[in-house]
Amino acid sequence: MAMSDSRKALLQIHFCVLLWGFTAILGKLISLPALPLTWWRMLLVVAALACVPRVWRGLRAMPARLRWAYAGIGVLVALHWLTFYGSIKLANASVGATCMALATVFTALLEPKLAGRAFSRRELGLGIAVLPGVALVVGGVPGGMRLGIAVGAISALLVAIFGSLNKRLVERADPMTMTALELGAGALALTALAPMMPLLFPVFAGDLLALPGPRDALLLLALALACTLLPFVLSLVALRHMSAFGAQLAVNLEPVYAILLAIILLGEQHDLTPAFYAGVAIILAVVLAYPMLVRPRRIEHVEVLATGESRDVTSAT
Repeated sequence: MAMSDSRKALLQIHFCVLLWGFTAILGKLISLPALPLTWWRMLLVVAALACVPRVWRGLRAMPARLRWAYAGIGVLVALHWLTFYGSIKLANASVGATCMALATVFTALLEPKLAGRAFSRRELGLGIAVLPGVALVVGGVPGGMRLGIAVGAISALLVAIFGSLNKRLVERADPMTMTALELGAGALALTALAPMMPLLFPVFAGDLLALPGPRDALLLLALALACTLLPFVLSLVALRHMSAFGAQLAVNLEPVYAILLAIILLGEQHDLTPAFYAGVAIILAVVLAYPMLVRPRRIEHVEVLATGESRDVTSAT
């Protein structure tokens, strides 16, 4: 019996989420501060996309006004990744990834307005159902990590905003061209922001011109190519057969993967309490309930995903 398109899409998106689970781990393992880490990730992805001829053809054919629109979204993508890795540096990989669960609530509220689609009470209800889990997660971490949670919530809001805007404009250009333009603009924005960062957010600041060491360079390559480009392509295929909200909800499984990886690779279980794991269990239950409550429907237009962690869940986490 052949697998249905919607079921195949669900498996594909969960594989993407597994790859994105490594972004939090890599963000913790890479010794660079949040700013240079984000800058190098974006720069490496853009360099890889610059080798694809269709990207250049798409740029030549794109109206100037549309280029500026995508560039503006790219700035939001850069700020999302900056705050995502900032959250990880201020707390840990498990907490930073779990904060992304808040994006479902923000997406349910913002996507209808920004992307011009009908408001769904069911989606908002599912998004709100995640909140008790997030509350338990917050209560299950040491007090010194609370700032990391606040920064992670800002990162989740940015995911919802730029993901919804990407959905609105996705029909206007080739998705790979969009991603190259957005990440290129994001890298430029971070370059301009770098001199002010020591005064605004010194904990995120770092020297962009300092070359990463061999270990960090290898980890950055894995982050950019295996955890950004690969899931980007696969997620575009999957989103032909599922909604943006369904994909975003599935991404709530990212902390589950990240926590398991963090326990194995980083020993983070010593920083977390049973309340934290209870919160993760609630988030997992909501994610698994979604396919049973919402009938899959075919989406006629591809939606950009992987420039977020959501890295675009609806990007480049």
